[in-house]
Amino acid sequence: MELICPAGTPAAYREAVQAGADAIYCGFRDETNARNFPGLNFTRDEMKTAIAFGRSRGVDTYVALNTFMRAGAEDIWYRAADDAAAAGATALILADMALMDYVATRHPDQRLHVSVQASASNADAVNFLVESFGAKRLVLPRVLTVAEIAALARQVSCELEVFAFGGLCVMAEGRCSLSSYVTGKSPNMQGVCSPASHVRYREDGADMVSELGGFTINRFGKNEPAGYPTLCKGRFHIADSDAYAFEDPVSLDVMDHLDALRAAGVKALKIEGRQRGKAYVAEVVSSLRRALSASPEARPAHVAQLRKLSEGQQTTSGAYEKKWR
Repeated sequence: MELICPAGTPAAYREAVQAGADAIYCGFRDETNARNFPGLNFTRDEMKTAIAFGRSRGVDTYVALNTFMRAGAEDIWYRAADDAAAAGATALILADMALMDYVATRHPDQRLHVSVQASASNADAVNFLVESFGAKRLVLPRVLTVAEIAALARQVSCELEVFAFGGLCVMAEGRCSLSSYVTGKSPNMQGVCSPASHVRYREDGADMVSELGGFTINRFGKNEPAGYPTLCKGRFHIADSDAYAFEDPVSLDVMDHLDALRAAGVKALKIEGRQRGKAYVAEVVSSLRRALSASPEARPAHVAQLRKLSEGQQTTSGAYEKKWR
């Protein structure tokens, strides 16, 4: 299976190449991608340089244009698609069907991948995107079991890509707008979830309190690691107890399911983390590269050290072994 790695900066891109990535996904420094944070992403010239560097070493580059276009400002996304194609991107990762139509019409030879933001998770939806826009690959939402992925693979005519490690975002996968209710910005439109400008930490006695947009998201005890405040991973007082209402602050890790995912027909494994530094990218990519080449019995030794890089220093298999319906 292809190992697809994140790069939020040119430095992280080079680290991913050297660590053994088969392909790297990245985005422009604007609202066209869902990781539009200050200090991240690529200028047009940086993107051209990165794509050329990757190509010289046999590494593909996927440019994420995976936000939804704003009415009246569509040209921002159209220009980004034109520039990515001109720079030599192997594929464009798209969510907005109008942008898919633009790329299919203006750049018919450009490979098109459907972003997880499109939230396509059944055969009818996937086949519509393949037939209408020539989509070659679908990035699946993190809400399907391995058995469900296998069933879908038998019914569609494009490649399937799944998330394998990193942040676990499953709030109506790909279409979370929770952040916008307290900050005015969401990953779908502006490309930012819980922007740092709206984050505050304060001490309350022995506790550390995290806030987002003026709302308390979590309260941490003296020796408890204080996580980054996002609404979907907030701890709230519900039914006489304090609990994580939507999801726990842990990271996805599917190393125990590699063989099953391969047998299910998965073409590519994706690492989340464009907002993480180059050291994180190097460590995760190299560890997963070794794990993919190792026997099932030897894999735990290669990935054990990754737990310390996980959110809350905990990992989960998430929906891949879903126990609820």
